[in-house]
Amino acid sequence: MQVDDHRVRHPLGELFARSWTPPGPAAGAPIVLLHDSLGCVELWRDFPPALAQATGRRVVAYDRLGFGRSQARTDRLAPDFIAEEARRFFPVVLERLGIEGFVAFGHSVGGGMAVNCAAEWSGRCEALVTESAQAFVEDRTVQGLRAARREFQQPGQLERLARYHGDQAAWVLEAWLGTWLSPAFAGWSLAEALPRVRCPVLALHGADDEYGSARHPEAIGRLAAGPTRIELLPQTGHVPHRERPAEVLGRVAGWLAAAAADS
Repeated sequence: MQVDDHRVRHPLGELFARSWTPPGPAAGAPIVLLHDSLGCVELWRDFPPALAQATGRRVVAYDRLGFGRSQARTDRLAPDFIAEEARRFFPVVLERLGIEGFVAFGHSVGGGMAVNCAAEWSGRCEALVTESAQAFVEDRTVQGLRAARREFQQPGQLERLARYHGDQAAWVLEAWLGTWLSPAFAGWSLAEALPRVRCPVLALHGADDEYGSARHPEAIGRLAAGPTRIELLPQTGHVPHRERPAEVLGRVAGWLAAAAADS
């Protein structure tokens, strides 16, 4: 497995990216991972190389601006930051890493970003995988966020986050909780983006996800223009790729192979 680190220049600040390339000819377009609200490349842990091995595809992950090893930012996220990622940052990553066709794979808010990437770049997106993606803001989402805010008020929690985000840890936390709990964000949804997604879609969701019910993958399946397969994983919470890694890898690899064969 070849592992390469990349610095991606962007007008708003430099981004950090890493790619995993399995040996032999590629089995299809690269998979680009979009992380969750507190995530970064390092927090994907051993999932990216395992995904590359299981699919035979190059896998790329990057730290969004302000996260992980990417350049710091001090501004507040705009209410349309999920769609903005697809318009302003994602295409620069593709260009700098020489990626044409791609598979978008996003976890949690990264799933919403992956939906927008598939919609914005529909001519280049060959498939879309969402994992624990929120399609709108529901009561369970808000309750989970409020519980997380209480948890992060406990001693040592912010320091734990700082292991991955350094001095940006407080900004990262506020970018998540402050944005999602803002009244200006309450009406957000993927309803505008999903009808523009024309590629095959795999929507993975834990039955016990503390940040969103099965209504989210159901909305993705109902609104996406492309053929959609919904996989509701029993006894699974918000991070299936960490809770059930072998099952997630098997389902994604098998679905991608079938989707490629049908194309």
